[in-house]
Amino acid sequence: MSNIGNLPAPSPEQGLNRYMQEIRKFPMLEPEEEYMLAKRWVEEEDTEAAHKMVTSHLRLAAKIAMGYRGYGLPTAEVISEANVGLMQAVKKFDPEKGFRLATYAMWWIRASIQEYVLRSWSMVKLGTTSAQKKLFFNLRKAKNRIGALEDGDLRPENVARIANDLNVTEDEVISMNRRMSGGDASLNAVISADGEGATQWQDWLEDEDADQAGDYAEKDELETRREMLADAMSVLNDREKDILMQRRLSEKTVTLEDLSGQYDVSRERIRQIEVRAFEKLQKRMRELAKEKGLLANA
Repeated sequence: MSNIGNLPAPSPEQGLNRYMQEIRKFPMLEPEEEYMLAKRWVEEEDTEAAHKMVTSHLRLAAKIAMGYRGYGLPTAEVISEANVGLMQAVKKFDPEKGFRLATYAMWWIRASIQEYVLRSWSMVKLGTTSAQKKLFFNLRKAKNRIGALEDGDLRPENVARIANDLNVTEDEVISMNRRMSGGDASLNAVISADGEGATQWQDWLEDEDADQAGDYAEKDELETRREMLADAMSVLNDREKDILMQRRLSEKTVTLEDLSGQYDVSRERIRQIEVRAFEKLQKRMRELAKEKGLLANA
């Protein structure tokens, strides 16, 4: 959908404040207008109609993207990935199904962002178990739900409750929280002030209540990606799999020196095997994502 027209693009140079101001200028769509625009796109490939559907939901994409802030990834890039998912959603949206575009688009936006996270997992070091992935993608939501808004380490009672809710160990909660705490920006941060009072980040974002369809889609998508990862690991031989697991997918990273001793090869050889295995895994993950329709621009 590269021909739908120019969209505002977040960038470090531009600043998120200005980007949020720009996307707020686009009006929200009434149900009837959204339906007619979607029909024009489906039946006539009217790019102007598609452009209106995309721009009217940029605030939703930004809101979802901001939920992934603090994962060690550039916020502007996360928002850009969210917008790619939104465009994919508009491309595939069927107005006859009875859902609003926002409900349908949430799945595609999250899928696009999470694909970006998985491509960047050498930075965030996702675990391999479904429980660890669930913790990674749901820790912030769990903290907000119980009002655990304190900076730094969580209080013991909050650690215990989150661990119980997400079915992970308390050590995993503490470790993940520490990894995700750096550089976080609060939605309550004041970004401007005028005669009517201070404006916060959250004031720029569309308030979309969670719905069962969206929650179900998110859970189903995460399970799909867990299965994809297990499938993708099959392209590696035993040595590649073991080295990658110990170097990138373990809570405690094993050194090149230790692995060179285990396999009786040089440290450089271990590094080469690690890089090659990671590239093979990334390639297979992208292939699977395309097959399942999860990868934007597939």
